[in-house]
Amino acid sequence: MNTARTAGLRSLVALVALASPFVATAADVTGWYLGANVGRSLATIDDARISSSLLGSGFASVSIADDDRDAGYKIFGGYQFNRYFAVEGGYFDLGKFGFAATTVPAGTLNGTIALKGVNLDLVARLPLTDKFSVFGRVGVNHAQARDNFSGTGAVVVTNPNPRERDTNLKFGAGLQYDFTEALGMRAEIERYRINDAVGNKGDVDLASIGLIYRFGAPAPRAVQQITAVPAPMPAPIVVAPPPPPPPPPVPPTATKISFSADALFDFNKATLKSDGKLALDKFARDLKGTRFDLISVIGHTDRIGSKAYNLKLSASRAEAVKAYLISQAGISATSIATKGINGDEPVTKPGDCKGTKPTKQLIACLAPDRRVEAEVTGSR
Repeated sequence: MNTARTAGLRSLVALVALASPFVATAADVTGWYLGANVGRSLATIDDARISSSLLGSGFASVSIADDDRDAGYKIFGGYQFNRYFAVEGGYFDLGKFGFAATTVPAGTLNGTIALKGVNLDLVARLPLTDKFSVFGRVGVNHAQARDNFSGTGAVVVTNPNPRERDTNLKFGAGLQYDFTEALGMRAEIERYRINDAVGNKGDVDLASIGLIYRFGAPAPRAVQQITAVPAPMPAPIVVAPPPPPPPPPVPPTATKISFSADALFDFNKATLKSDGKLALDKFARDLKGTRFDLISVIGHTDRIGSKAYNLKLSASRAEAVKAYLISQAGISATSIATKGINGDEPVTKPGDCKGTKPTKQLIACLAPDRRVEAEVTGSR
């Protein structure tokens, strides 16, 4: 994870400082409060460091696919000293993030990290109207990082489950709208500084929305009825409600296509046939002029033969398809990830194809299992 710029937060603080002489008077509400938020968390995974570590261990090439978004939430409580300042503490769960690195010689390294912990913040609030206010926060978080690593093929993991606890800074800013003096709604963005369990330090951002409830707030006052004939009143001024929060980003789409391995390769071979190249040419033409995030190419074999041999054969077939797509569609090698499956994910159902000896009948029956799948993620 890498440190991101804080210019946006500085701009918000400067805007609050300039607006302070013109804000409206807000009601003084002090005392204890509780709340909860839920939202979307985003981590920046250090792909460059992962690739450098694997290349330094003797691998020829590395391709990485990241899972850097998850749901997150927090539960908090605090004490409001006056209309401007409060102290707040709580529990947070930022979710789980991960990556999958594919190497040559054939192997994979998969890693995940789960982050949760507690925090203590000083919250500065600036009322803009009786109901609407902005706030900023700065404090510390004590987070637990739980990493899990696994390797296949040529990748060997020596410490699969490292753990780390550490205390770091956190800060954020947000908006608050009070429905009543007791109940309000918050929308905010926070940045948590995190140490993982393998020597990296970086940031995780949480954009969330939630509710806050204040204890001891006065009950709503009853409206006094006027019995006398009222004087003519001016037309009421309609105040537009605050704009709703922006919709969440549309998740990237994924397109998946499956090629028969028998159409691309001769049996038990990893060299593309002429007919196989023709099948890939159409796929390459469709990719030209298309924006996408990643192409995952996965080779599958049938259950005939040893798993070690099948893993090597399926990975070699995936690499052959990758090399052809690079040459025909001009795609960067870092945009294509490859992987081999040793027959553990068949298309045929148990009992469809009986026997263990590689007879012509069994080979023909297991043809659907021999395939190469290409999934284009984030295409648009």
